[in-house]
Amino acid sequence: MSTLSVDKVEPVGSTLTFGESGDTFVIPSGATFTNNGAATGFASGSTHASQWRLTTDFAGSGAPIASNLEEVDAPLGFGVLGSSMTESSGIFTFPSTGYWHVTFNGSYSYVANDNLAGVQLQTTTDSPTNTWGTAAEGGQYMFNYTGSGTIYSSCSASYIFDVTNVSTHKMRFISSVVTASTITRGGTGTNRTFMTFNRLADT
Repeated sequence: MSTLSVDKVEPVGSTLTFGESGDTFVIPSGATFTNNGAATGFASGSTHASQWRLTTDFAGSGAPIASNLEEVDAPLGFGVLGSSMTESSGIFTFPSTGYWHVTFNGSYSYVANDNLAGVQLQTTTDSPTNTWGTAAEGGQYMFNYTGSGTIYSSCSASYIFDVTNVSTHKMRFISSVVTASTITRGGTGTNRTFMTFNRLADT
């Protein structure tokens, strides 16, 4: 191995290429790589992040929630990073492979003595066969001590999904309640029942 010692390297034209496809460049331990310009092609934290939500209340369970879903677009200050998730009949498709952290929050209202509500994240890795498995779940017991008035409650669940193929790896969300009159709450300008998708890293 030979050593090249210089203070500055300049291209003959406007582009300087190091090595060939498949080569590996090593920054030794303790060395510092400083970027004073614009670096492209490097992953920098999350590359995709967005939220979806239920826009309209519904009574009873949704297994899965298959309608009235939208990507968050209000109020002012909402954010979408990178390419968006896509959704069809409640089944969500990821825009790219990678490790994805997904959180599902369910919001509920109920008028009666007590009830149990819960959320589930379900995944499949063999779409379109769709062998679904429950990856995460959360629940909330709601109790009304006075027996009158409206009770509000929420619960959540999260899961890290290793999406190795966007064609086969899908996700859907279930809201389940014991009493049919329980409302799963939605909204067009506020996150009540909602899903958060955050891509963490390459798979």
